[in-house]
Amino acid sequence: MRRGIRIGVDVGRARVGVARCDPDGLLATPVETIQRADVDVVARIAAIAAELGAIEAVVGLPVSLSGGDTPSTQDARDIAAALASTIPVRLVDERLSTVTASAAMRAAGRSSRQQRASIDQAAAVVILQHALDSERSAGRAPGELLDDGGAAATED
Repeated sequence: MRRGIRIGVDVGRARVGVARCDPDGLLATPVETIQRADVDVVARIAAIAAELGAIEAVVGLPVSLSGGDTPSTQDARDIAAALASTIPVRLVDERLSTVTASAAMRAAGRSSRQQRASIDQAAAVVILQHALDSERSAGRAPGELLDDGGAAATED
């Protein structure tokens, strides 16, 4: 397991959730929900990464249950590509991350109305935690690494 703080990013049409992990990569926790209408999302994510001293960003890639692209797939790819010029970025499958986060919040007693403000952060936690667990069990970094131009990079 590589050592270092990572940030998790859940890209949504209206909001972007951000999570972080500890330097040992054990536990993901929520950081912030970014309102897309209010700010340059990529600049804000890059600023959070810099503030935390993150070694990489793990961006959830929304795909359908069958594995194909969804209407949100290109949006997530675009943000990940722009972010890759500031920090290493890994794209990871985020299937059912919001559903998982919502179920966990319901189990904790939060109504759908109460979830709105933090569901994006919770989904980012799910995405990042899955990536951390995957790296720990597989012994290799998860997902697809993007180069600083936003294209898939080859790893040695």
